Amino acid sequence: RHSSSPAAFASPNAGPIGYVSERSVRIVAVPKAPRLLLPSVPSEVANVALVEIGFDDDGALLSHCANGHFDGVVVAALGVGHLPTIASTRAIEAAARMPVILASRTGAGDVFSATYDFEGSESHLLASGLISAGSLAPRKARVLLTMLLRAGADRRLIEAAFQILGGKPVRPRPGSRHANLDRRTQTLASLVARSANAASR
Repeated sequence: RHSSSPAAFASPNAGPIGYVSERSVRIVAVPKAPRLLLPSVPSEVANVALVEIGFDDDGALLSHCANGHFDGVVVAALGVGHLPTIASTRAIEAAARMPVILASRTGAGDVFSATYDFEGSESHLLASGLISAGSLAPRKARVLLTMLLRAGADRRLIEAAFQILGGKPVRPRPGSRHANLDRRTQTLASLVARSANAASR
């Protein structure tokens, strides 16, 4: 949040991990279980772009990313996950070729899923193939997508990982597209949910 301030780092969605009292550091937020580590296959290289969209942006960079230069894209969209009309068209075209993650450029809060309904809105983009980053900021979403792609994850695994790590757990319902998740997806969901539940206690 600041290039030189001693208080440059923050966690907008969670608050501070501790405080200083009488020259002693008090840590009040610590992980209670080992972090989930995704394996990275050395032979696989994944290039993931991070594209921030402005109000009058036509999304030309998204088309460039989709033309064989990258393996995935994280779109830092406006507000709760909105894109200008032309940019939204290009984002949807890119999503037909590779994983495209929809994040909020604000850096805090969730990407919505069903509040606004217009061309370029979050509901339109998610229904057209983009994957929600949930509460993950664009930079965090890029790290996660990179690790998933390097581990050889397919689209279902990527969706499940973002739903869980982005703060929206997978809750399979009969007949839903998540009702028949493969074993890798179920294992990831179980491990991440266990880690998240332990850390919240």
